[in-house]
Amino acid sequence: MDNEGAVMQRERVQDQYPWTWEIPLAVVCAIVALGVAVCQVGRSFANWFAGAGWRWPAAGHLVTSFPGLLAGDAAAGLSGVHPVASPGVLWAWLGVTGLLTTTLLTVAGVWAWHRWGPARMRGMATVAEAHALLGEDRLWKVRHVVRPDLFPARRGVTR
Repeated sequence: MDNEGAVMQRERVQDQYPWTWEIPLAVVCAIVALGVAVCQVGRSFANWFAGAGWRWPAAGHLVTSFPGLLAGDAAAGLSGVHPVASPGVLWAWLGVTGLLTTTLLTVAGVWAWHRWGPARMRGMATVAEAHALLGEDRLWKVRHVVRPDLFPARRGVTR
C-alpha cells in the first residue's frame, strides 16, 4: 500500500512539459556566453596586474577578440593597452577565473538541486516556522519525537 501511495505522489507532481530542443539549446548558449565573459574577465585581471589597468573590450569586440585571447594575445580587441600581460600570465588568469567560476556554479547547482530538485523535502516546515508555530518550550518537550536520531526517547517513560 505504501508503494502505491509513493507512485501516486510522483504522478501528481511530475512535470508534463516535453523536453524538446529549446532547453538544451538555451543551456549551450548560456554556457558559451558565460565562457566568453569569463575569458574576458580573466584577461582584464591579467592586464590589470600587469599594470595596464582594468580594460574591457567594446561591445563589438567582445566576441571577436575571443580567438585572440585563446591564442595568448592579451591585447586582442583592445586599443592602446601598454604594458600587456604575457601569454603565460594571461593563461594563468584564464585558468584561475575559469576554476573560480566552475566552483561557484557547482556550489550553486548543488544548492539549487537540494532546494528545488526532485529529492527535495515537500511539506516540511522550516526551522523558523516550527519555532513560530510551536514555540521553544514545546519544541524542547517533544524533541525526541521531532528528532529521534538526536534525542532518543527515555526508557520507561510512557505517553
